[in-house]
Amino acid sequence: MTEIQHELIMPNKDLPFKMFLFEGRDGNYIREKHWHRSIEIFAVFQGTLEFYLNDQEYLLECGDFIIVNSNEVHSIHAPKENMTVVLQMPLNMFEKYYTGDQFICFAHAPQAQDEQLMEMICEMYMAYSDKHCGYDLKIQSLFYDMLYLMVTRYREINVHPDILHQHKQLTKLSVITDYMKEHYKDELSLARLAEIFGYSPSYLSRMFQKYAGINYKDYLQAIRTEHGYRQLIETNMTISDISMENGFPNNKAFSKAFYKKYGIMPAEFRKRQKSAINKISN
Repeated sequence: MTEIQHELIMPNKDLPFKMFLFEGRDGNYIREKHWHRSIEIFAVFQGTLEFYLNDQEYLLECGDFIIVNSNEVHSIHAPKENMTVVLQMPLNMFEKYYTGDQFICFAHAPQAQDEQLMEMICEMYMAYSDKHCGYDLKIQSLFYDMLYLMVTRYREINVHPDILHQHKQLTKLSVITDYMKEHYKDELSLARLAEIFGYSPSYLSRMFQKYAGINYKDYLQAIRTEHGYRQLIETNMTISDISMENGFPNNKAFSKAFYKKYGIMPAEFRKRQKSAINKISN
């Protein structure tokens, strides 16, 4: 499966970071390759996740978490139900602790502090769910204790130059992918995009492949497919209209891309979604 996207992160309105339950909590879910500028933590409290980071696989079980650094390409497979809390923190929160080139890197390997950090995340999420008086103060108190633990126990000081170089290139690529996410409905050829950003088509193609691990065409199709996925759930639009709305030439092209990513045809997916909603309603 091939998808890669640059993801834009917006904090919760009442917090300086973003915290939410992983959208793949119902299982049978794949979030393909993507990256973002923010620092991200996935903390698993029930079930398991198959996590892929820089082409290395990590099986996250109950009680495990993983830190995703800025501009690290990662993907998540959630074949079964799970409860995973996700925290996304703006990179500039760590600017006093950069190791160079506006970059900070945290270790992925488990350490003795894992249990302590998991307890902090659990308390933060429970407080956010309850929203009792002063919940935002309690959460921020725990949050800054967690940041202290991260920069004193998890931060890596000696970062390999190759990692810094890739970080710079993905930052450049993010500007281009932001544009693609805004204009994914348009006829957006590689040649046209290269012209807009002042690159040759061959150079832009190599940039995608080398630093994002995907080709341009698959990346664009992945954006379109994800929008189609959401419209199947959130709207009553026909599959034909969804296909055309999201830049696919016809139903067949959309269905093929959808099946490739989710392992199910769009019509069957929508049917299952409606069946699940009816069960809940009854």
